[in-house]
Amino acid sequence: MNDDATFVGIGRPPTNRRQVGVKLLWIGIWLAFMSAPVKDLLDGNHTPWATALGVLGLVVFVGTYLVLVFRHTSKALDRRRVGTTIAFLGALAVALSLTLGTPWLVLFVYVSVTVGATLPLRTAGWLIPAVTAVLVGIGLTGDHPREIITALVFPALLGGFAMTGVRQMIRTTIELREARATVAQLAANEERLRLARDLHDLLGHSLSLITLKSELAGRMLPDHPDQAALQVADIEQVSRQALVDVRSAVTGYRRPTLPGELAGARTALAAAGITADVPTDAPDDLPEKPEEVLAWALREAVTNVVRHSGARRCTVTLAPRQTLGGRILELTVADDGRGGSGTKPGNGLTGITERLATVDGTMITRPTNSASGKGFTLTLSVPLGSGLGSGE
Repeated sequence: MNDDATFVGIGRPPTNRRQVGVKLLWIGIWLAFMSAPVKDLLDGNHTPWATALGVLGLVVFVGTYLVLVFRHTSKALDRRRVGTTIAFLGALAVALSLTLGTPWLVLFVYVSVTVGATLPLRTAGWLIPAVTAVLVGIGLTGDHPREIITALVFPALLGGFAMTGVRQMIRTTIELREARATVAQLAANEERLRLARDLHDLLGHSLSLITLKSELAGRMLPDHPDQAALQVADIEQVSRQALVDVRSAVTGYRRPTLPGELAGARTALAAAGITADVPTDAPDDLPEKPEEVLAWALREAVTNVVRHSGARRCTVTLAPRQTLGGRILELTVADDGRGGSGTKPGNGLTGITERLATVDGTMITRPTNSASGKGFTLTLSVPLGSGLGSGE
């Protein structure tokens, strides 16, 4: 099973039960501090009626806390609903602390964390100290050990303000992902407009000329068939040239380029939650065929990393080199995933090998970490010819 099934990216909602479980685990692990009220209930320090109410109050408090933090840390929130729920948590913490004693003061730490995780920074900035002040106030008015109150003040303040930072990071990540999607959509729209302009420039004149000559040939046909035949021959020539131009333009649009595939690799890896180290530029003046082969290979290699590797990091390098046989361009794609499976290459690697053969290129595969056998590194080399692809 791919590790993507369990990995939950920052600011990305879980998409299956396993990811929900992982997120709940990371949120619920902080419930370890609830050991104090749980121990208080188990020690039998209260009447059965008070113990039953304490259990019910603790279950309601924990459930409300988990729902708030799980659902509203990253989503655009309903302030009234969230504010009402936080007020309920605070009231419940006050009631349980006043009724059941010192061990229940820890609930205010969770109220502070909830405030930091769900409310805007400006609101959380004054409400977290306010929650901490209520904690101290209740602690000082009752018969509570002063060292316990002091020990809880720091976690309440630190936990609350730390969660404001986490929430800001998550919101920023979501906004960046949405901005990336918007930029991609704008780029696609711009590409459509460019295609429309190019086709208009290519075909506008040719089709207008064909229309005029067709009308002229139609008028000449009854009285001057020879001249009409010349016009028809011109129409055929213009039509053939227009067809050549359109095919050339479409081929140019379909041909992948290294700069485009490098940008696509960064987007695909980031979307998969993989830390990407990908160059932003490719060498200039690359021969068309070697560049096309490397671009297709890069696309296939990155697709394999995203779908099959389970990697957390992927590094792409692109460098021209001088060898005894002439200049070459070397492309390396290395990940830290589970490594290759078996000895028989898959369809992707077979396709890359076949494309490389058309330009006398070579392919080398090896584990990224030779000691553990983990990871997969793919190195491709294509000849550039004398004086080409220097990038200098």
